[in-house]
Amino acid sequence: MTAQTPDISKLYDTVLILDFGSQYSHLITRRIREVGVYCELLPCTQKISELHFKPKGVILSGSPYSVYDTDAPHVDPAVFDLGVPILGICYGLQEITWVNGGKVAPCDHREYGHAMLNIVKHDEHPFVDRLFNTLEGEMQVWMSHGDQLSEPPMGYRVIGRTNTAPYAAIANEERHIFGIQFHPEVTHTPQGKVLLKNFVIDVCECEANWTMESFIDKEIERIRRVVGPTAQVVGAVSGGVDSTVAAKLMTEAIGDRFHAILVDNGVMRLNECQNVKAILSEHLGINLKVVDAADLFLGKLKGVTDPEKKRKIIGNTFIEVFESEAATLDTDFETIGKGKIEFLLQGTLYPDVIESISFKGPSATIKTHHNVGGLLDDMKLKLIEPLRELFKDEVRSLGKVMGIDDELVWRHPFPGPGIAIRILGEVTPSQVEIARLADHIYIEEIKKADLYRKTSQAFAALLPIKSVGVMGDKRTYEQVIVLRAVETSDFMTADWYPMPYDVIKKISSRIINEVKGVNRVVYDVSSKPPSTIEWE
Repeated sequence: MTAQTPDISKLYDTVLILDFGSQYSHLITRRIREVGVYCELLPCTQKISELHFKPKGVILSGSPYSVYDTDAPHVDPAVFDLGVPILGICYGLQEITWVNGGKVAPCDHREYGHAMLNIVKHDEHPFVDRLFNTLEGEMQVWMSHGDQLSEPPMGYRVIGRTNTAPYAAIANEERHIFGIQFHPEVTHTPQGKVLLKNFVIDVCECEANWTMESFIDKEIERIRRVVGPTAQVVGAVSGGVDSTVAAKLMTEAIGDRFHAILVDNGVMRLNECQNVKAILSEHLGINLKVVDAADLFLGKLKGVTDPEKKRKIIGNTFIEVFESEAATLDTDFETIGKGKIEFLLQGTLYPDVIESISFKGPSATIKTHHNVGGLLDDMKLKLIEPLRELFKDEVRSLGKVMGIDDELVWRHPFPGPGIAIRILGEVTPSQVEIARLADHIYIEEIKKADLYRKTSQAFAALLPIKSVGVMGDKRTYEQVIVLRAVETSDFMTADWYPMPYDVIKKISSRIINEVKGVNRVVYDVSSKPPSTIEWE
């Protein structure tokens, strides 16, 4: 298996971000992308000699470690020989100090929260002022550290201080190195995005040309070059924004040599297959085949209640069905003299890449994520991932550039195992019907209330319990629906959405009256962490 992925860093001015395990590292990447500069996040252990591009600048992230710990991570010293500007954030500042002969020591007390930074200007040294260009006087910043500088390295000037951190920002004019003790990437530092923009534009002198309009033309050209004039490409689609944008991009590049396959696993949303077929095939011109495998999936799920077993059954069965369909297509192409299927399209996004290359390694498995990646070795196909370098918001922007309707571009995520992991307990046709109808009513009502775009993900789940109720003067003993809605920018953390009472009241009334077998509706008010977004 060979992964065919974009080498975007050779097409744009690129800033390298080295991750020391900070929970905020991905935010640095997002903020810089937002100002129109391309950047890549790699682990701090990255050897500069093995880097596949020459960065215009380097950013060292924060970290939960202390630089003086015996097991503390340290950057490749060759970073300082690149001859490009460097910005150290929190631990990154301390790493610059430690490596260059300064001193780092524990604070008298851990500093966590807001602080006021006093910006120190140097009129006689204008280059060191570039980091705080347009920023003057005091600046509200967010601190999160247990160590700080007790003595900066030789040759560094103080460009910012707080009441408790005399070396909260330092700079070396000759080497173009900057360090700050606070976190500009978080929203708690209101002018942080301005500071990061100053670094990449004014200090690194990057061209701000990273847009989806520029990306699409270059990516289509790359796809054509990689796939060639005759090879066929196959890919699974779900109707979600990621797979739809990837499929549309591939269709724009190679036309009907791309073959999308939609597998109906029996646990999709109400009228899902019909709607996806209408959107992808009829409106977007994507070459689509729908495979009805609902009975096969539901048959294998019979009697299964463990969520991990559900996911594995659905994932393995999907692989079987997808492989079978791909093999049939390949045989047909061979018969009529067309090129063989050589590539598998996958809608991998940058957060997935970040998770896999994190300095601390992939997170502990909370639950298995459904992904068609498990079929790659068996199929001997080369993987092509045109969205691999993009965040979710960039994928949505790309979809809009390609003319995909807002309703699909802003569609909430839907898990690969579908409603099966929103039915706690055994998945049966009757349980699927209950969960499907309840979810349909829920989404319909929040769209009517103009709340769909204000929430990042919303769904109804069916609980494996029954409760006593009274309907028509008769005792009932029926099931419980839980409503879930969250707000999030990256799905790594999420807050529960404060749904208006009148909207919840209407949704509850409709579900109880219209969905047979339900007599109680509750609302989930837990955030991630400690909870996950999905219930299973």
